[in-house]
Amino acid sequence: MIAVVRRGAVARSNLAVRSQNPGWPRFCSPDWCLAYVYAPSPGSLTPPMPFVTIEAEPDAVTVDLDRTALIIIDMQRDFLEPGGFGEALGNDVSCLAAAVEPCRAVLEAVRRCGLLVIHTREGHRPDLSDVPPAKMERGAPKLRIGAAGPMGRILVRGEPGHDIIDVLYPVSGEPVIDKPGKGAFYQTELELMLHNRGIENLLVCGVTTEVCVNTTVREANDRGYRCVVLGDCCASYFPRLHEAGLAMIKAQGGIFGWVSTSRSAITALGPAPT
Repeated sequence: MIAVVRRGAVARSNLAVRSQNPGWPRFCSPDWCLAYVYAPSPGSLTPPMPFVTIEAEPDAVTVDLDRTALIIIDMQRDFLEPGGFGEALGNDVSCLAAAVEPCRAVLEAVRRCGLLVIHTREGHRPDLSDVPPAKMERGAPKLRIGAAGPMGRILVRGEPGHDIIDVLYPVSGEPVIDKPGKGAFYQTELELMLHNRGIENLLVCGVTTEVCVNTTVREANDRGYRCVVLGDCCASYFPRLHEAGLAMIKAQGGIFGWVSTSRSAITALGPAPT
């Protein structure tokens, strides 16, 4: 049959839309398209998810859940666990541990709703050919990228410390982005994944607030994504930089995005089934 469908909805449903015209899609507005829709069976269609409003700063933000994804940034063993690279640098990893339980609660709620979940890990190729000299030369020689660390070679893909902590570990179907830099968009397939699924809004969690979270949010903002950073799901080794990082995101009317909390996001997503 022929139907009017919202752009991006097809990638997130069981509808099959097929072009019957080389110039397809020809009859489209910014939000809707005239499409040939094939419904396999009446009971197999995935109903659209609602628009929800998340309490946030500088003001509440309304998002279409069909176009929203959760991105969890760099919740890796080397950064969060005692005995890892972060602690070897002299940092107090308990500062990051505070974000784990809020992240777990949001992840559970998002999985229940069926939203896209994407995880990221910062790290490099084992041959270190993707490490810029300026990054390689930073720090004491024994603690540089590729050196032997408490959980394997530091910031090298495939090493135990590079992996995501168990409590937030990806399940089947959740993409993992291995990024060589601070931002999740730089030299990765993240933007393609989001585009293919029609994603416009990002719920952002992870570490550290002032480095990889802030960099990713700024990259996303420049690409037109709405970012809602869940402040208690983010953390820094330096609490004052955590607060400063969140303040910069929500400053000047939300210059880079919105800052909210795990509780506000979970409330907006709806209660767990009883």
